[in-house]
Amino acid sequence: QVQLVESGGGLVQAGGSLRLSCAASGSIFRLNAMGWYRQAPGKQRELVATITSGGSTNYADSVKGRFTISRDNARNTVSLQMNSLKPEDTAVYYCNAEGATTTLTRFSSWGQGTQVTVSS
Repeated sequence: QVQLVESGGGLVQAGGSLRLSCAASGSIFRLNAMGWYRQAPGKQRELVATITSGGSTNYADSVKGRFTISRDNARNTVSLQMNSLKPEDTAVYYCNAEGATTTLTRFSSWGQGTQVTVSS
């Protein structure tokens, strides 16, 4: 079992910043890609940013230049620094992690989600 716990969401005015964090725990043998996804009301969940264990990153076009994803492999954490926030960034943000458990079973786990609301 692998659990992900997110923190850092909230309400911010347009142009402001927030930092999301996610900690993975449980029977982790190896963490591969970690990432952030978001789901706005009435829309499908979409990729925001991902990062590999080696530090390679991938961003949605809509957040490039404004958001930065990072991870701490020693602590099994991933963070998302969000700057220049826009009302259209309002969504529930979910952390995702893929890897293998101590029994060498592959997993893809999701956090419970954290609300980010950007007011205009």
